[in-house]
Amino acid sequence: MQCDRSEDRHPHAILFNILNRKDSCGLGHDNWDYSGMHNCHCEQRKLVCLRNSASTCQAASEVLVKTIHFMKSLPSFHHLPCIDQLLLLQSCWAPLFVLGLAQEHMVFEVTDIPTASILRNLLLNHQKRTNEQETDDSPTTLQAVHNLNSCLNKLWSLDLTAKEYAYLKGAILFNPDVSGLMSCKHIEGLQKESQRVLHEVIQTLHPNDHGRFTCVLLTASSLRTVAQSFVTELFFRPVIGQTDLLELLTEILFS
Repeated sequence: MQCDRSEDRHPHAILFNILNRKDSCGLGHDNWDYSGMHNCHCEQRKLVCLRNSASTCQAASEVLVKTIHFMKSLPSFHHLPCIDQLLLLQSCWAPLFVLGLAQEHMVFEVTDIPTASILRNLLLNHQKRTNEQETDDSPTTLQAVHNLNSCLNKLWSLDLTAKEYAYLKGAILFNPDVSGLMSCKHIEGLQKESQRVLHEVIQTLHPNDHGRFTCVLLTASSLRTVAQSFVTELFFRPVIGQTDLLELLTEILFS
């Protein structure tokens, strides 16, 4: 597989232009307020969507562009075989995105999806599963939103510094357990190095908190419970429609 880094390729979705902008605007977080949710099981299964879709999707896109640019900025990632870069992108973009949400202190409101929209989504999802035999189906339920919010709250409670975020992202990105990697041993070494430096940073910043390193890694592992399909549906489907988000991210990564 060859890397296509030419800028002559033109994805046909608005999100590509948002993500590929080099003058990403800053993310203010004072305009979002995460609304309280009910604990009833029926409520947890409700389908929801973003209340302020336009502004929240824009802010989420800004977080995602920073995530992809972070990956592109790492020489150790850039020098991996292109197939390994693609596999790591496919596996890790969602937890890295959630880390970005936490680092930017981004919160949001959701609201019930209107009945007409629910029927439309059911028809679209049925057609998509029929055509593509899709197995990674994670609807935007209140329960899924609660899970995302729980992950964010755990990260916020740790009050991570920029250095801690950076090396934690490296430890998540360089995942040797991803199937099909050509440079598995090398990537394992990169992950261990990221974890080693993260441990050193934590020891320097928090010398008396001996359990912090373990707590940070456990919190990071919980990010895997946030499904890629859920993140896509909640934050990006209103912008990209039925376009494949991973294809857009791949275009940006190799542009």
